[in-house]
Amino acid sequence: MEEYNKYKELFKVYECSKLTDASVAKAVKNIVEEKAEKNDNEDVLKTIFSCIDLTSLNNTDTEEKIADFAQKVADFNEVYPELPNVAAVCVYPSCVAAAKEALGDDTDVEIASVAAGFPAPQTFLEVKVAETAMAVLEGATEIDMVFPLQYFLEGKYDRVEEEISEIKSACRGARLKVILEICALKSAANIAKASILAMACGADFIKTSTGKSMAGATLEGVYVMCQAVKEWNEKNGAKVGVKVAGGVSETADAVKYYTIVSEILGKQYITKETFRIGASRLANNVLAQIADMQEKYF
Repeated sequence: MEEYNKYKELFKVYECSKLTDASVAKAVKNIVEEKAEKNDNEDVLKTIFSCIDLTSLNNTDTEEKIADFAQKVADFNEVYPELPNVAAVCVYPSCVAAAKEALGDDTDVEIASVAAGFPAPQTFLEVKVAETAMAVLEGATEIDMVFPLQYFLEGKYDRVEEEISEIKSACRGARLKVILEICALKSAANIAKASILAMACGADFIKTSTGKSMAGATLEGVYVMCQAVKEWNEKNGAKVGVKVAGGVSETADAVKYYTIVSEILGKQYITKETFRIGASRLANNVLAQIADMQEKYF
């Protein structure tokens, strides 16, 4: 009962948990209609590009393929010296070493690794902790883990806390991104509660989706996450980040997500330290607009 009251009190403190699906949908519609068109410009697209986690998460990924993938990132500023590089490459744990070697030591591009049982949370905590620690040992500077939905949906918040806290500890100095899988949470209230719980357990970023489920990111889900982050950061003097992932490949969609995040959290928040978009095709589509690229670079 004491544990239950602890989490009940946590959710009570944060007003974002009172958001309704209808109010969120209305707010998102207004923001996009009023602001998105103004943000569809070259400067914003450059900023979006600099916040991309360039992703390769295929069953067919090999060390050679990932080395080639990361080498293109390493060479990017020689080909496009006037543009910022992407924020990170995101790969499976077994490919981290190949990505690290290709990127080299003289880079500010992060190496993100999906770990801890990705893309589902349905394995043993000991396995998740071990996989996280091994990915960091191989060179990952960021870990993307899946929120333990099975425990959250049953109201076993203590199990959620145990999992995230243990994995956070295994990260050592690496950033921890917690993937909420918002399509499974379904309601604004659940997304808000999961966001608050993930941050309370040590998340450095909260992320929309794995990209491997039935649906990906939504503007409404990101709106709720941003409201939760805003409230959490203000109350705790923190600077938790937001990552949008799952189905974002077109520049127009990326601009809409940029608009939601910048309107709620402020344009100063749109840096790679606190905002990411996980994507593969998006990078080439952005380059096609800002660099008049005729062929795919990545």
